[in-house]
Amino acid sequence: MPLNPIAGEIFCIDKPLEMTSFMAVKRVRSLLCRRLGVKRLHVGHAGTLDPLATGVLLICTGRKTKLIEQLQGGVKEYTAWIRLGETTPSFDMETAVDAHYPWQHITRELVERVLREQFTGAIEQVPPAFSACKVDGKPAYKLARKGRDVEIRAKTLVIDEIEVLECGLPAEPLLTVRVQCSKGTYIRALARDIGVALGSGAHLYGLRRTRVGDIGVEQCEQLDALLDHLANEDYVPPEQALAELLEQERIANRQRAAELNARRNQ
Repeated sequence: MPLNPIAGEIFCIDKPLEMTSFMAVKRVRSLLCRRLGVKRLHVGHAGTLDPLATGVLLICTGRKTKLIEQLQGGVKEYTAWIRLGETTPSFDMETAVDAHYPWQHITRELVERVLREQFTGAIEQVPPAFSACKVDGKPAYKLARKGRDVEIRAKTLVIDEIEVLECGLPAEPLLTVRVQCSKGTYIRALARDIGVALGSGAHLYGLRRTRVGDIGVEQCEQLDALLDHLANEDYVPPEQALAELLEQERIANRQRAAELNARRNQ
């Protein structure tokens, strides 16, 4: 069956490391515009992934970009790799280590208790300065990269589940954690807060989003593989796609008019 990006498609990709979510969208849009012979096409993603994160990224086209907010609202699941005893300004590997803290007092039992008692359910979290949160109308990361002090208010979010998958303690200060959480959770900030709660410091040194709503990473394609498929797919011609959308709108308008008249005549 031909693809119809104008009416709307949803592509599930496993975002590669060091690529921005915007760049992934740009590459998909560029290929689709070329294949369709159009200059513009609505394409967007349902939830940003940092360049240093991999995993599920949903890319919507055409009319299905209207579903982005709904898709973003789905529960997210991540695998996070956390290094204790060190902090960075960005709370991940984007910036260099700026401070060292003791970690030898931390045990797996302490970690599990802290996660259970302080990081399960509704929690308050201050987003990172190196984030897209708006401060005075500007993304915080732009101000932070200029060396400006950035003050961001705490937000309430929900951690449904958090568990330790692997623990390098006492030999190494390394944790692998699975997190299931609500929209708006910054795993980098979570790593920071876990370090503080453990009487140390911490930063994120790896992150993989494994699920968005009902879509798991096992259902996703590598971006290059998807682009190869899209380059060889058949497509509904733009003129036909637009005509079909117009007819659907006409039918919907007639139905709404009939329902309105029926209510008036009751």
